[in-house]
Amino acid sequence: MNLLPLLLKITLVACCTLALGGCWDNRDINHRSLPIVMGISREDSKYKVFLDIPQSSQDGTRSMLVTRTGQTITEVVDEISSNLESRVDLLHLKVIIFERKYAEEGLMDSISSFMRSREISAKAMVAICDEDLGTFFNKLQENSSTNQTVLYNFFEKNAGWSPSVAVTRTWEIFRSIHSYTRDIAIPIIKSGTSTVIENVGAAIIRNGRMVGRITEDETLLMNAFDEESAHGKIEVMNHASVLIVSNSTKHHVALKDGAPYMRSQINLKVSVLETRGDPSVDTIKDELEKLLTERFNKMFKSIQEHEADILGVGQYFRTKIPRDKLAHWRTDYLPRLKMDLEVKTTIQNEGNLKTVRDEHIR
Repeated sequence: MNLLPLLLKITLVACCTLALGGCWDNRDINHRSLPIVMGISREDSKYKVFLDIPQSSQDGTRSMLVTRTGQTITEVVDEISSNLESRVDLLHLKVIIFERKYAEEGLMDSISSFMRSREISAKAMVAICDEDLGTFFNKLQENSSTNQTVLYNFFEKNAGWSPSVAVTRTWEIFRSIHSYTRDIAIPIIKSGTSTVIENVGAAIIRNGRMVGRITEDETLLMNAFDEESAHGKIEVMNHASVLIVSNSTKHHVALKDGAPYMRSQINLKVSVLETRGDPSVDTIKDELEKLLTERFNKMFKSIQEHEADILGVGQYFRTKIPRDKLAHWRTDYLPRLKMDLEVKTTIQNEGNLKTVRDEHIR
């Protein structure tokens, strides 16, 4: 029997095994600290980083808040790791909170470094704190023993998320920084009085810098315009309160004499919760449509003044405007855009309400 081919195969397999890197640099999960929340502020050209790290014990899970200051975020994280018994791993980070003052200066450097290093997930959610970060985290420590879960659930759509809260991820901010026709809105939060967290609207971000803000109610319309679910939002009017069940949108765009024009229709299905007096269905529909239209027009005027396209309207004109002119979308086209919005409401559950039409039939 010729053993030469068999020996050659064994030798080849042995050589391939030597070339394998293996897992020599792998760290056991017990030797890693996995922060859920990171806060970032900037003072005197130095970064101040807050890491909220869950710690397991016999009594359950508790939270440990670690704070350091340094020239770069990477330097701060490495210093924290050197002073802990385990290595800090940011790959499982769920929420990144920037202080408002830093957001007004610009988030471009931090967001770009996150995307470049890939040590932080591009899906990590981002928020802006409307108060001092030290005060914010200290209050969270006082009010909740598992505050890292509270913050994550606040933005999680399968948990405590509300349609009036903007949901923005790291990769979306990075995209908006390098896009001609799309900006982004980042939720603004602060510590609450009777609740752990309070939503105070959303920040208008242009090229990575906060230039303005919108209210909670305007954030709802922004989400509905982007076809995010508005389900569960309650609108209170003079004669009734309604619950939004579902929503959809339709858009038509055109260029008229070189100026952009957009006709949009937001379709809402609502259910009546309460009424005051004896209003008809038509009265409730008219009130709701007028309220939302006026609110949207006010928000859109603010967007045009700040030249920040957080609705992504420019995306619909990318095939209608020459490529070399898209770079001037925010300054030349957006302020001249004519928006024609129509809100159409369908009341699914009318209860005992009667329309004027029904009375005529009787």
